[in-house]
Amino acid sequence: MFKNKILVTIFITVFIDLIGIGILIPVIPQLFANPYSAEYMLPFGTSIKTGYLLLGALIALYPIGQFMATPILGQLSDRYGRKKILAISLLGTSLSYIVFAIGIITKNIPLLFFARFFDGLTGGNISVAQAMISDTSAPENRARNFGMIGAAFGLGFIFGPYIGGRLSDPLTVSWFNAATPFFFAGILAFLNMLSVWFLLKETNMNPRNDKITWNKSISNVIRAFKMPGVNVIFLTSFLFFGGFTFFNSFFSVFLIDKFHFNQGNIGDFFAYIGIWAAFTQAVLTKQFAKRFEQSNIIKFALAGAATMMLCYFLPRLSWQLLLIPPFFSICTGLIMANLTSLLSKSAPRDSQGEILGINASVQALAQAIPALLSGFIAASLAPTTPILVASFFIFLSALAFSRLYKKS
Repeated sequence: MFKNKILVTIFITVFIDLIGIGILIPVIPQLFANPYSAEYMLPFGTSIKTGYLLLGALIALYPIGQFMATPILGQLSDRYGRKKILAISLLGTSLSYIVFAIGIITKNIPLLFFARFFDGLTGGNISVAQAMISDTSAPENRARNFGMIGAAFGLGFIFGPYIGGRLSDPLTVSWFNAATPFFFAGILAFLNMLSVWFLLKETNMNPRNDKITWNKSISNVIRAFKMPGVNVIFLTSFLFFGGFTFFNSFFSVFLIDKFHFNQGNIGDFFAYIGIWAAFTQAVLTKQFAKRFEQSNIIKFALAGAATMMLCYFLPRLSWQLLLIPPFFSICTGLIMANLTSLLSKSAPRDSQGEILGINASVQALAQAIPALLSGFIAASLAPTTPILVASFFIFLSALAFSRLYKKS
C-alpha cells in the first residue's frame, strides 16, 4: 500500500491536517475557559461566560471555512490540477498555523479568529486528496486506498492532542508555551507542501473547464436530504456528527471543570481515546462485520456512545477516565466506519464521488453549527451542559436511524 508515492504523500497530508486539528483540543480551552491558566488571554475581570462564547465561535470557524471551501477546492482541482491546488492549500495551512501562534504570543484575539477561518478555507483539501486517490486507484484497490484516509484520521487524532498537550506545557520544557505546537504544525505543513510540489506528479490527466459552482456546499446539503435511499443515512450522520462536535468542543472544559486538568493531562486523555479508536478501526470493525448486520451495529453503537457520554457525569471516581473511554471509542469508531460504508453501499456506483462530496458538506455543517451553539449553551447554563446536549443528539440519531432506515 505504501509503495505508491502518491498514496504515501496523501496519507501524510491528511495525517498532518488531523494533527493540526488535534493540537487545538488541549490548548484552546486554556486561552479562553481557564482563568487559572498562564495562557489565559482575556483581560482581568472579564466574565468566564465571554470566554465560553469566544471558545465556541473560534472552534466553529474552521468547519465553517471547510463547509464553504471543500467543494470549491475539488472543482478547482478538476480544472487546474490536483497537485497545484493541494500544494497551495498546504501552504495556506502552514501560514495559518504560524499566524495563530503569533496571535497567541501577542494576545491578539481577532488574529486567532482570522487564522482559524483561513485554515478552514485552505484545509478543505480532503476533497482533493480523495480525488487523487480516485485518479490513481484501480477499482479493486479503491476501497483499501480510501481506507488510508481513515487510518490517517485515527493516527492524527492520537498524536495531535498529545503533541498539543506536551508542546504547550512548560513542565515538558521550560520555554514551551501555547504557541509552540502551532509553530511545530506550521513547519510540518510547510515541509508537506514541499514534498507535494517536488515529489508528486499531476494525477488529473483530463482537466475540465466546467463552470465553478460557488454555492455547491449549500446545494449539497439540500440534495442530501432529498435523495431517496440515502437521505436517512445523511440525517443520521448529521445528528451524530453534530452531537460528537458538542462533545469535542467542550469536553476539554469539562475535564478542567471537574478534574482540574491542565493541557498536558487533556492531551494525554484524548490520545488515550484515539488509541482505542484506532484499535477499533484496525481490529474490531472487521470482527463485528463478520458477526452482525451493519444496520444493527449502527443502532446499538449510537445508543452506546450516547450512554457512555452520560457516564462521565457519575460521581467523580478514579475509574471513570480509564474505563469509559474504551467503550466510548469503540462505539464511535464502529459508527464512523459503518455509516460511511453503508452510505457507499446504498449509493449507485456511478455517483460514489458525488456522494462523498455531499457527505463532506453534511459533516462540515454538522461540525460548524454545534460548535457555535456550544459556546452559547455553556455561557447560558453551565460549561458541562454541551456534553448533555451531545448525548441527546446522538440518542436522537439512534432513534431516527432505528425508526426510518428500514422504511427508506
